[in-house]
Parts: sequence; C-alpha cells; structure tokens
Amino acid sequence: MLLCQVGTDLGESALILVLCKMFCILWCCLRGLITSVSFLQCSHDSEEDMFGDYDSFYGNDSLMAQVDDIEDKYLHDKNMDVKADGEIILGNLKSGVHQKEQDNFSASENVVVLKSDKEGACQMCNNNPADSNQELTESVLDDLPSSQLVYFEKMNELSSASRTSPVSKGRDEHVNSFSDKIRDPLSFYAGAEHRNRPTDSSSDSKCVLFKTESLKDHLKSAMTGNARAQTLQVSKSKQLKEAVLSEEIFVARKAIESSSVDIGPFYGLSSKIKDLFRQLRGIETLYEWQHDCLMLESLQQRKNLIYSLPTSGGKTLVAEIIILQELLCRQKDVLMILPYVAIVQEKLHMLGEGSRGAILEITLAKVLHTSKKTQIIGMSATLNNVGDLQKFLQAEYYTNNFRPVELKEYIKIGDTIYAVDSKAEDGFAFSRLLNFKYSSNLEKADPDHIIALVTEVIPKYSCLIFCSTKKSCENVASMVCKYLKKEFRAHREKEKEDLIKSLKSVGNGTVCPVLKQTIPFGIAYHHSGLTNDERKSIEEAYSSGVLCLLACTATLAAGVNLPARRVILRAPYVGNDFLKKNQYKQMIGRAGRAGIDSAGESILIVQEKDKHLVQDLVHSPLENCYSNLLLELTKGMQSLLLSLVGLKIAVTHEEIDNFMLCTLLGVQQQLLSKEKSLSEIIKDGLENLIEKGLLKGRISEKDCNSNSTLTITPLGKATYKGSIDLAYCNLLYRDLKKGLEGLVLESNLHLLYLSTPYDMTSTCSPDWMIYLRQFNQLSAAEQKIADIVGVPESFITKKASGQAIRKNVDNAVVNRFYLTFVLYTLLKETNIWSVSEKFNMSRGYVQNLLSSAASFASCLLRFCEELEEFWVYKALLTELTKRLTYCVKTELIPLMEVAGVLEARAKQLYNTGYKTLAHLANANPETLVRMIEHLSRRQAKQIVSSAKMLLSEKAEALQEEVEELLKVPTNIPGTH
Repeated sequence: MLLCQVGTDLGESALILVLCKMFCILWCCLRGLITSVSFLQCSHDSEEDMFGDYDSFYGNDSLMAQVDDIEDKYLHDKNMDVKADGEIILGNLKSGVHQKEQDNFSASENVVVLKSDKEGACQMCNNNPADSNQELTESVLDDLPSSQLVYFEKMNELSSASRTSPVSKGRDEHVNSFSDKIRDPLSFYAGAEHRNRPTDSSSDSKCVLFKTESLKDHLKSAMTGNARAQTLQVSKSKQLKEAVLSEEIFVARKAIESSSVDIGPFYGLSSKIKDLFRQLRGIETLYEWQHDCLMLESLQQRKNLIYSLPTSGGKTLVAEIIILQELLCRQKDVLMILPYVAIVQEKLHMLGEGSRGAILEITLAKVLHTSKKTQIIGMSATLNNVGDLQKFLQAEYYTNNFRPVELKEYIKIGDTIYAVDSKAEDGFAFSRLLNFKYSSNLEKADPDHIIALVTEVIPKYSCLIFCSTKKSCENVASMVCKYLKKEFRAHREKEKEDLIKSLKSVGNGTVCPVLKQTIPFGIAYHHSGLTNDERKSIEEAYSSGVLCLLACTATLAAGVNLPARRVILRAPYVGNDFLKKNQYKQMIGRAGRAGIDSAGESILIVQEKDKHLVQDLVHSPLENCYSNLLLELTKGMQSLLLSLVGLKIAVTHEEIDNFMLCTLLGVQQQLLSKEKSLSEIIKDGLENLIEKGLLKGRISEKDCNSNSTLTITPLGKATYKGSIDLAYCNLLYRDLKKGLEGLVLESNLHLLYLSTPYDMTSTCSPDWMIYLRQFNQLSAAEQKIADIVGVPESFITKKASGQAIRKNVDNAVVNRFYLTFVLYTLLKETNIWSVSEKFNMSRGYVQNLLSSAASFASCLLRFCEELEEFWVYKALLTELTKRLTYCVKTELIPLMEVAGVLEARAKQLYNTGYKTLAHLANANPETLVRMIEHLSRRQAKQIVSSAKMLLSEKAEALQEEVEELLKVPTNIPGTH
C-alpha cells in the first residue's frame, strides 16, 4: 500500500507510502540491525505528524518505548503476585471493553483489570512450571533484539534446516478473518454502543494463570514476520543471517496467532490499539467522516484512494489506522514518507512544488509501473484539479468539508476589521474598530497595530504572527515585548527561565540575545535561522503554553503543527512575492485548536493599495497542481529518463513513451507541452543524455517507434546511483579527475571542497575580509589548494581591498571555496554558534550547510564506488562523511554510531572510559547506570544491545569481504 499526500499543500499534505517488501529497513532500524539508517528531518515535521511527538519507533522517547512503559507500569503493579514456580497470578481478572472512566490496564480493589473482548480476555498458560520459567526468562531478555540472541546462540551451530520455517501456517485464515471483520461495521464502529459495552462480571475469577503478549511485542513481532525475503546463500555469514531471520519469523508467527483472538473490535484492530490512542493521544472517538472513510469499499478492496479535507480535519488518524491494519492484520509492510523528510537522498514532497514535486512524481510513477499490487492512498487539504490526480494515481476520491473548529476570516485595513463575506458587495463586511489607545511613539513603532491585536488574546490564548522575512520575525518579537505590561513576565515565569536554560544548553552556553529578551514575556521568533535544537525547544514551549506568541515565517505553516486561537498575517507577501491561495490557506489553517477553542480567527493586515489583490486572493479557487517534470529538467525529466534506462524499466524510445504517458505530465501533456509533443520532448531529453555521455545509443527521427536499445554508461550509472543532480554530474567528474592530479592530503580541506554542495553556492555572499583572513590562516600547502581549484590569492586580496578585478574568475567556484572554509572551521571547532559568528551567517544556515555537505559526501561516495578510476577517494570519503554527519571530535564518532548516543552522551561515555565500540559492547548495563549521570536502565540496555549488534555487523562485513577476496573466480583462463 502507498499512502501519499498530493497537491500543492505544503503543510498538511503528508505523503505516506505503504510499500510491500520494504519495511525490513524500518524493522532493522527498530531492532538495531542497521543502526546507521535514519530518517533525517531536513527542515520541519509534517503538519500532521503520523505519530505526533512520537516521531520514532526506536529510542527512549519512541512510541514503542511509551507502549512498553505503560504496560510495565501496570503489569508490575504491587498487587501482582509471582509464584516461585514462575506462574504469574492476577487476582479477580475482569474483562470489559472501552469504558470511558477506566484505562485499558487499571488497578482497583487490589486487582489488575485488563479490558478486552469477553471471548479474548485472557489466554490460559501451560501448567508446566518449566514452560512458565522459560517464559519469564524470555521476558527478562526482552530488551535484547531477538535476532541478536539467536545470533550468539547459533554462532557455532549453523543448521541448514533453519532455512525453512512454518511461516505460512494460518496466514490465509488470519487475513480472511480480518476481511470478514472489516466488512462488518458493527465489529469495529467506534460508536457509543460499542464503547459502553458493560463489564461481564461472570468472567471474574479468584486466580487465573495469565499470559498476554504486550502490544509492543505484538507490533515488533508483526513487523518481523513481514521481513520474509529469500536471499541467495553465498557465504556462511549470509546463511547465518537467514537462520536468524527464519527464527524471528517463527517467533512472530506464534505471537500473531496467539493474539489474533482480540483482532477486530477497532476497525479490524485489537481493542488495545484504541486504548493506546486514548492514553497517548487523548482520542476517545472518531469523527463521523473518519468512520465513513475507513468504511469505504475502495479501502477494503485495497484500491487506490485520494481523500481531501480542510486543515486540522483529522486526516492523519485515518492514515495511522490504515497503516496498523496493513501491519497487524494484512501483514503487509509499511514505509511512510512525510513532507520535509529525506529518505536516503531523495526528498519526497508535494507534486506541485518545484523539484520536490518532480521527485515525488517520478517515485509514484515508478511504483505504479513496477508494483501493481501496491495500494496508493493520497491525502491533502488542498486539491483543485483532482481529476488529473485521480487519473495519474488511478484512484478513487473522497472529500468532506469537515473542520472540528470553526474558522473566522478577517482582514484589517487601518484600524478597521472586516469579515471575509462572499455575500457582501466587495467581499468584505464591516466587523468592528480596534479598541486600543496608541500614543504617538507607539503608533510610529507599531503602525500595523500588532500590539492591539495580540493583547486581545495573549497570554491566556496563543497567537501566531506570520511575517514575510526572517528579519521581520525578530523585529516584531522585539517590538511587541518592549511595549507589553510587566504583568506578562509573571505568567509561567519559572518555566520560561527553564526554557532559556535549555536554549543555553543546546547553544553550548550561548543564547540568542533577541530570544533572551523576548522569552520572559512569552514571545519568541521561529524561522530557518534557528538550529534544529532551538526550533524544537521553542515549539515544545509554545505547544505547552509557556510561550503564547510566535513571530514566524511561512515555513512554520508548511511543516509544523502549532495551532493558535488567532493567526495574524502581517502582510499578504512571502518575501517579495504576493501570497498564493494555497499559502494563505496554509497559514490561516493554523487558527483554532481542536478540543480547546470553540473557534479560530485569522486576521490579514492589508494596505489600501493591496485591497483589490486581497479580494481576489481570499475569494479565488485553489491553484491547480501541475507536473514539474518539464520545469525541473535536470531533477525532473532527464533524471527520470536516465533512471528508467539504468533500472531497465524502459530501454527503448517506444517503451519510454509508454511509461511517460502514465505520469502526471502524460495526463497533462496537452496543457504543459503545447509547442512540442511529449514524444519530441522525450527525444530531446534522450539526445541530451547521450551528448553528456550518460547514455549510449542512437536516437533519430525514424527511431520514435523503433526498438533500438539504449544502455547506460558507467558515468550515467554512477550519477543515478549517487543521486547526483544531472546539472552538475559532468562538472563533478571533471573536479574529481582534476583532484587525482594533485590531491592535497595534508588536511581534509581539498576533500571538503570536493564535498561542498554545488547547489548552495547561489545562496552564498562572501564577506571578503573574512575570506582573506581565513585564507591567511592556511598553511602553504593548503593555500595551494585555492590555486588548484581556481581561486588565486590575488583575487581574494583585491576583492578585500575593493580593487577592480580584470581577471575572469568563476564566481560559483569562489563561493564554493568560501563555503568550504565554513565547513573546515566547523570540523575543527565543532561549534555551530562560534562558526556562525565568525562568518557572520545564521546558525541555522550553517547547520543546513553541514547537513547538506554530509548528504552530498554520501552521494559522492556512491558515485566514486561505481567508477574504478576514483577508488582512491572511497576510504577518504567514508571517513569524511562520518565527520560531517556527527560534527564532533574524531574520537567520539565510534560511540555516536551506536543508536541512542548523541554528542553529550558520547562525551560522558568517553570521559568515563568507554572509548570504543568494544568497550560499550562488553559493558555491564548496571555499571553504566551507576557511572553515567541521568542514564536510565532502559537506555543503558539499549546502548549495550545496539553496540553488540553494531560490532557483530562490522565483524560480519569484514568476514564477507574476506570470503569475497578468497572466492575462486569462475573465469580463470584455461579452466574451460
């Protein structure tokens, strides 16, 4: 299945791909098998995060960990008795379903109550004490990944018989049972009659042998069972992996079968799922539209679907339930992809948004072509030309205008507030005059009357002010707090002090002067100039009510779920561009908090000269969603053509034509390609790729319908496997080739230059005095690098002194080398704050540069791995990628490869004597807890477990490399 958000909506349009056979990656991350794979948050979370604040399945703050904590809390209640023979005894076990006044697991009257279906309230354990003891032992070892336990148990007893396992038994019955459940509305409708089912007192018993599998284990087990792919056995290591996987599948199957009796009450899911939503998310019942959507025949028959509702309508909850159905009931694998989330190197975003949309369209088109059984579900708050999207995705459509909180739209001209009213003559109806006395000085400082607007709601309620630029955000925050009364400082004063301490901690002892001034008043700014840690702290403080006012840029509307009672748009502009309808809807969509506010308000501040433009804005329909494959040639059309040939999806002009007809561009070709036919555009693109040396073959006028085969060149293969932008692939090849002639290895400066992203040079404006100062601090050998890459010292000197430049120098190279200086300094100092001050750049920009450089270095490594002539770079780039990824002292990198270990924790471990991966792998968790401050027992166990697995992986990789080296070639001359 593939759940995807489509359309031009940046904030609420989350793309969720539910792909069969691909969840093994996420499962490996979950269990520590692949600790280096991560889902990187590039900019912002989705407006409707799939799991709210529970942004990971793995880790101490993850959804899994919270599930485990909840069950531990009650299952280890003081009233639970454990007999000596290993039997767990529960007094007066009761069964009941979804009672509002009680939790799923609750302790009352000295009993432990588990609410469940009457028929599936509990399962009887085997009376054999040995079996019970074994179960307790397994429970104790639960914190260790089962694959790790099996690995060490079977190191010396590899059995070929383990290649097969009873994984298919009962599968058909299980899936059929689910299908029956999901077709019966009464079996999982979240209505009152189901929620209030009375408790069956007849199920009480004095002492019952009880064994239940925790929801955490059930989820893990189900995901394990899905990772069932057969692999060729070419080495002992791979055979061992298969044996481990086979064992996990067997364990997973037993768990699924043992708990299947409780599957069904909540949309085909266990009643525990509903209790989990209630306990962790406060969701008691579903909205009527959510129930209707989940009951759609298209979903039950796994057809493609697009559903669209206004912002904050609750679309993501439907997606979560569908995902859990796929995982637990249909036993399919799930991969979710959200806006502003990068997976590997491809960013999957909105179809109508530039290069991001082009990449998303490419991905969806490939999925549709190669996997006919994959279900695609798109969700969006902003869809207009839905017919085109339906045809592209071969999907049915569901829409509803439901919004849990009423939204009232206003505009302000001068000191007058008008309500947006389509029935009024000019589209606006008089509402009221502002009632706030302004002095002459205040009028000059606040001509837009922002203080009057915000003091009507804060500090009791929250408020967002959208500004057109980052500097405007900071200015507005500073201005507002200067004129607020002193009483505002007293509101949650202690928590504000804690927030400043937190920001000081994440800033290595430094706090932004503006934030230090504004936070005591409950005010902050929010834009891309903040570091990720700063943004997270500010968002959490705003969500909890410590901060009541944020001055922010449009990116907050696009990516973060931070609603407010009132939203103020300071101007109908984003930068210098007039607002688009989709952007406007995104911003005002933040107004109104479900369950808190009875209504939300948006106020757009308008100058008289813009009134007619604003009339068109608020009353116009949403923009259409168009394909961007033509607008983004190198990241769009050409990238798609190259990958089609490289992946052998389509290798002739005719096959490529047929594929392109199934893209969104193919659906909209009459609108987007009026001068040339789609076939002619494809022909031009293929010829361009051949000219660049990325493809081999001949394309002529007569070949449009021929079957002449195209093949990919080594450079082309390296380009698409390394995810290199085709605009830079030839330039990159030349730079690497030139580097081989005289690579300076005295330091990593030369290699850093090669790893500096090309696409960031356009956003760089060097400070020439800083440039010269940094150049003069280089050694003689390092200064030669500037000449090698094309930035002579004389050029820097003349620019710094303001002299005229006669010699032509490539500005892109000059800017790129300046960014290399930033990275070079950052790796030496490992402090974003000090480096941003040294180069007069925002700390957010510096952090983004570091992240982009780490990604590009990884791409560069893949590029070089495909081209034998660049083998010398491989080891160097591997080490550099690690340094850029972690940006810490070299000695801390091995520790930070362990899941759950960040820089601060790595420093603690290193200073305590745990300096290598082997130290951690052989550590005693109890000793770690004693020696490391603020380390819980659970964290300690996870760190040791992850270190052991990582160490095993490294040993395995080396063993496989040895086996590969010792393998006898099959093409030895004279042997045939």
